[in-house]
Amino acid sequence: MYYVQEADKPRCIFKLFNIVELKDDKIILPVRDEKISIKKAEKLGSKILKILNKTNCNKIVLSKKIKEKEEIKNYLFSNQINIVKPDILTEILVMNMLEFIEKKKALKPEDITISILINDITINMLENIKIIAKKYKRLNIVTNHTQKFKKLEKDFFEEEGVIITINNNKKKSLSKSDIILNVDFPNELINLYTIYDEAIVINLKGNVKIAKKRFKGININDYDIDFDYLEEFDYEKDKLYDKKDVYEAEFIKNRPFKYSIKDLENYNVKITLLVGERSNL
Repeated sequence: MYYVQEADKPRCIFKLFNIVELKDDKIILPVRDEKISIKKAEKLGSKILKILNKTNCNKIVLSKKIKEKEEIKNYLFSNQINIVKPDILTEILVMNMLEFIEKKKALKPEDITISILINDITINMLENIKIIAKKYKRLNIVTNHTQKFKKLEKDFFEEEGVIITINNNKKKSLSKSDIILNVDFPNELINLYTIYDEAIVINLKGNVKIAKKRFKGININDYDIDFDYLEEFDYEKDKLYDKKDVYEAEFIKNRPFKYSIKDLENYNVKITLLVGERSNL
């Protein structure tokens, strides 16, 4: 895996001839803050591909500045390059996000009504739902596939003594929800529902806008984290890259949910900011 970043002070000759440097696991592009043309992006992208092909690598992490350069990202995507995103980390951090909101808003778990918008359930989200149901008690599962979740509802009522409400009523499902955890509803689907005006919406896949004019809550599409680095960890990665991308790339393994949660504790992973559409937490 390689890290792709901008040069600290790009040399003129490097910029002129699109010279890409390779230092250890870093691919350094001769760009900084300037906008780049599609043609230049293709030249830089092709040189990144050559490096990856030589090592049979198909996975990269982009620095914060390079992620802003859509032309380069589009070229890499079109060539089926796997650009690391914190997809698994985001699922693992669900409870951390909810507890972060509790503290920021001085809320008590017993007073919170949570709705989870979900159609396709992963192992990680199933474990999250179990934990959320035990802690918050008032939990709604809103889904287009109600039958798929009926067994989950039955298991919780009989084995855990926890009641989960499963429904898909567009007028009532979210009208009294303090926190809405949107796992996989796209923009056009979530906006078909009546949403409580003061709700906090957490969109795990991001880029969702709440179209309701009366909505005065917080619509969260991103987040920041901090964690304890190993002593030998590269300082540039700490400084130039989103920490959630670095954590996904370096520390997320194909492990059971409980061990991934334990890793969060071991590395002291903390939510530092929930980024909203108009305001942050």
